[in-house]
Amino acid sequence: MHEPHPAVERRPTDRRPTERRPTILLLMGPTASGKTDLAMALRECLDAELVSVDSAMVYRGMDIGTAKPSAEELERAPHRLIDIRDPADPYSAAEFRDDARQAIDEILAAGRLPLLVGGTMLYFRSLLGGMGELPAADPAVRAELEAWAARDGLGALHAELARVDAESATRIHPNDPQRLLRALEVQRLSGRPMSALWREQQAEPLPWRVIPIGLAPADRAVLHRRIAARFEAMLAAGFLDEVRALKCRGDLHADLPAIKSVGYRQAWMYLDGRLSAAELHHRGVVATRQLAKRQLTWLRSWPGLQWIDATAADPLGEALKIVRRCST
Repeated sequence: MHEPHPAVERRPTDRRPTERRPTILLLMGPTASGKTDLAMALRECLDAELVSVDSAMVYRGMDIGTAKPSAEELERAPHRLIDIRDPADPYSAAEFRDDARQAIDEILAAGRLPLLVGGTMLYFRSLLGGMGELPAADPAVRAELEAWAARDGLGALHAELARVDAESATRIHPNDPQRLLRALEVQRLSGRPMSALWREQQAEPLPWRVIPIGLAPADRAVLHRRIAARFEAMLAAGFLDEVRALKCRGDLHADLPAIKSVGYRQAWMYLDGRLSAAELHHRGVVATRQLAKRQLTWLRSWPGLQWIDATAADPLGEALKIVRRCST
């Protein structure tokens, strides 16, 4: 199940250069796979500092629905890039890249190991692959695409993406409006498929040696049960009260990226009277399953990923073995 990462591939002893780049550790996986618990355990074993890679945990006041670590957990194991934005203020992958690189530099300067943990694969990709060649967002183009989606539905936009950028269309789910709109926006602004721009983009050589670890149950049914159980636990913990408080602010709306997050979108619709309690539960679980499927699709093509079965007897021990093997 494991394969050697290119950065640590063994070569003949007499020709192997000395690896002078500092190491960073990536812990990636689908939602509800147990990343937070494993990351906190690794932090204590490796003298690591945690950096969150989660597009919803960046927002303050969005705690229950994002499965954000509790106050007690954050006191025990602080995470950088959690609670850094107000939900009314969108946060982009390019901004994450800049913030994460600064955090990594600071952690390394302190003599500790940066451990990046989360499930927002676009953020991981932006950090390691760069964002510089993609055109900036254009409000006029975005408004035109949003109007098209409102008129004809997301299916029409996905069909258009399949026509102009089949590679991106296979990776982006038809019900993922944020990434769907962005891919079409990039194609319209640049005249070229976003997938081609990603492939051609040759960022400067990474200043770190990267050890990527993927965490997920080997049995997909286990993940589905965990997702359903966690959504029910969120509702029991007051998730609807959390979303109700966001609605009562008056300055937030359903089209903001924060409110479009999985779970929050469905809870917002319920509080608007557009879903019944049963529909809220069903749609919330289904949307979370779809998110997990997209995350796993990204991970299956991630180069050099070292997999750990989340249901193994000792995931921590497995992770430490990978770190030791890839660090020699």
